[in-house]
Amino acid sequence: MPRLVFAVNFKAYETAFNEKSLEIAREASKASSRYGNVRVILIVPAAIASKVLQIYDDVYIEHADPVDYGAYTGYLPAKAARLLGVRGILVNHSEHKMIYRDVAKVVETASKDGIETMACADTPGEAAGLAYLRPTYIAIEPPELIGTGVSVSKARPEVITEGVKAVKAVADIPVLAGAGITYREDVVRAVQLGASGILLASAVMKAADPDKALSEFVDALSSVA
Repeated sequence: MPRLVFAVNFKAYETAFNEKSLEIAREASKASSRYGNVRVILIVPAAIASKVLQIYDDVYIEHADPVDYGAYTGYLPAKAARLLGVRGILVNHSEHKMIYRDVAKVVETASKDGIETMACADTPGEAAGLAYLRPTYIAIEPPELIGTGVSVSKARPEVITEGVKAVKAVADIPVLAGAGITYREDVVRAVQLGASGILLASAVMKAADPDKALSEFVDALSSVA
């Protein structure tokens, strides 16, 4: 069985930019070594990627733009990911939506450079459409549950089961589940419903002890891997 994935989206929380981000990276390194059946991915702002990479190397950036190098003030070309030294790009998150052709451009550019992509979908239908682009991973997160503490695996389990089915009908792409994942049982249930891993943010980034929270979630995934 392929390794399950635990991905933490740092977003723009204060903990993403202070010393906590490095503590999380240190714990990710430990957890990755401790639990060989779980891949831990840290999805960070491009501005701190170099700092995190000094501690942990399985790092994605949170977004990239469908532009090449040139006169694009304030943009981050997808091709720059390779120069940053990261392994992948998160694309089309519900907080940073893109039109389909732009997602396609980022995925295509990244793939040519050997960079992974994790494409986000709000619904199973959107996930199926993204599957045709062949990203490395697809993450399904109902936006109305993000940050609520109400887990998709409890409140909307059909989103996971239908999403996995819809994607697998197109391509063999691992599907991650996210939105409201807060407790160990949320993680376990998501995998039981067919998810190949978890994408979350606030349950780690806003925790009183973020590195401990990360370790406990990875342990939960390892128990069902």
